[in-house]
Amino acid sequence: MKTPRGYKLAAILSALVLVALGTLLLEPKVSAAASGTITGTIKLEGTAPHQKPIDMSKEPSCAAIHKDKPVTMETVVVGPNGGLADVVVYISQGLSGNEAASSAAVEINQKGCQYIPHVVALDVDQHMKVVNSDQTSHNIHPQPKTNAEWNKSQPPGAPPFDVTWKSAEMIPVKCNIHPWMHGYIAVVKGPYGVSDESGAFKMEGVAPGSYTLTAWQETYGTQTQTVTVAAGKPASADFTFKAK
Repeated sequence: MKTPRGYKLAAILSALVLVALGTLLLEPKVSAAASGTITGTIKLEGTAPHQKPIDMSKEPSCAAIHKDKPVTMETVVVGPNGGLADVVVYISQGLSGNEAASSAAVEINQKGCQYIPHVVALDVDQHMKVVNSDQTSHNIHPQPKTNAEWNKSQPPGAPPFDVTWKSAEMIPVKCNIHPWMHGYIAVVKGPYGVSDESGAFKMEGVAPGSYTLTAWQETYGTQTQTVTVAAGKPASADFTFKAK
């Protein structure tokens, strides 16, 4: 049988539980369903610069892969309608700072003595697989300024290796064995998108709010604009770079 003191303690505990439940119910939450998307198109205005052809004769196994369609440099890749590929679009202002890194692994593949994709984007602390699909060895050498620099040899048939990056930056990557192999590892914080050959990009999982978007291209640098995302609704942002 409870004493008056016991009843009083039970009442206090019940009140505390009710307050805690009320706080949880009233606290605003952003669910996956409530998050929005940002879509858009990246265009190049003017004549695209000539991309130099790549001579792979010193690596016959790779040259054979491209015998019917010689490859060129990929510093500026423009589609038939002026869409600019390999542009990374990310949120440069407006994030809460508590966004979790994506759990999905991204991949950069060495295939035909090229980096595929030419620009791979990922979040800080997101896992990246490095794959060698060629019949020759490669030596992958990212050249960051703020992250730790490394270079690793990867012979044919070797398993992929997994890396993460601690700081946001655009990291050029090269192969120490094949000097024509160049690409970029774009490390950003929060949602991002990369334009395809039509220039289209899509960013998913963006919480409602107002943001500054930055579009980065390895030759033309960056552009910014603001965008507002509403819960469960798409927003759009288009960018145009001028050819040099």
